[in-house]
Amino acid sequence: MDRERISMRNLAVFIFDEVEVLDFAGPFEVFSVCGLRSGKEIPFNVYTVAEKELITARNNLKVTASYLLSNCPTPDIIVIPGGGGYFPDGKPFGSRREMNNPVLLKWVMEQNKTCELVLSVCTGSLILAKAGLLDGLSATTHHGAVDAMREVAPHTKLLPQERWVDNGRIILSAGVSAGIDMSLYVIGKLLGKEIADETARYMQYDHWK
Repeated sequence: MDRERISMRNLAVFIFDEVEVLDFAGPFEVFSVCGLRSGKEIPFNVYTVAEKELITARNNLKVTASYLLSNCPTPDIIVIPGGGGYFPDGKPFGSRREMNNPVLLKWVMEQNKTCELVLSVCTGSLILAKAGLLDGLSATTHHGAVDAMREVAPHTKLLPQERWVDNGRIILSAGVSAGIDMSLYVIGKLLGKEIADETARYMQYDHWK
């Protein structure tokens, strides 16, 4: 099947140093395999994007980004994963650092103007909050980041008990593996339950519905 000749949604997964592996790899897998077994058109062109080419994810996994922020194809959907915390000296790493990264925040705000959907996984919600995207909306996040979310998103209704929260165009998931369930939910939202279920079967994943 010639992917270049098929109309697909561009789906950019942002990655950064200390990103939680399953936060980005889970959605990447779900959207990448969607449609492969159906014999129909492939619905998503999935790629990673970062500020630099080589990223060191959690547990020293090295990942080469497909594109940089400056040259990635215009996305229809962006996924902002999480992962991170604070070193013993109080210095932030991972998403706790990226939430104060002006280059990333500017990119997220720019994409928000044109993207069909903006998705976050785990503490990626902190990045969306700092970019000003969650005011007046509802959100979930990793159970260990609820207090941080309350601090950076005082005008957001937090629903930490929810696996994912759909605001219509901005959809957030709880921690780590919840990003897989959110991604399957998004496929169902865009393409229908049958395709979402087929994707889960292909992955042999017993997903939350």
